[in-house]
Amino acid sequence: MASNQKDSKIVKEVIKIFSQYLEKNGLRKTPERFAILEEIYKRDDHFDAEALYIHMKTQNYRVSRATVYNTLELLVSCDLVRKHQFGKNLAQYEKSYGSKQHDHAVCIETGQVFEFCDPRIQQIKKMVSDILGFEITHHSLTFYGYSKEAREKLGRK
Repeated sequence: MASNQKDSKIVKEVIKIFSQYLEKNGLRKTPERFAILEEIYKRDDHFDAEALYIHMKTQNYRVSRATVYNTLELLVSCDLVRKHQFGKNLAQYEKSYGSKQHDHAVCIETGQVFEFCDPRIQQIKKMVSDILGFEITHHSLTFYGYSKEAREKLGRK
């Protein structure tokens, strides 16, 4: 399946999930909420609410800052978006439906976020699950340190 077809299919699925969530919770299905959802699912990066708001404005959407923030919280609640708090930085978001579980390394000098996936972490998850009899639905692992570029800039090895 071509990437565009796959992306289009995912967008249709997340719209359906979000629509059902709003209906179930007695919330309005506004065009602005769905526009925000679609813009998020066009992205492949982490973003903060303010950056999303500015992006929506530059794309000529008529959407308020409050609508962006409130919609992000709704999308987190229905598991379509993940919210991360990387250190003292603003909350960062990323789409979660159809994306592989991954972990993060954050440069404390630049704030740059690196994603990585290591199968050994999945093995640890399984071991913890087996030992504790615990059903793990998801996890969060974040390493903090200095990127190569930051170390060079700071004169560190």
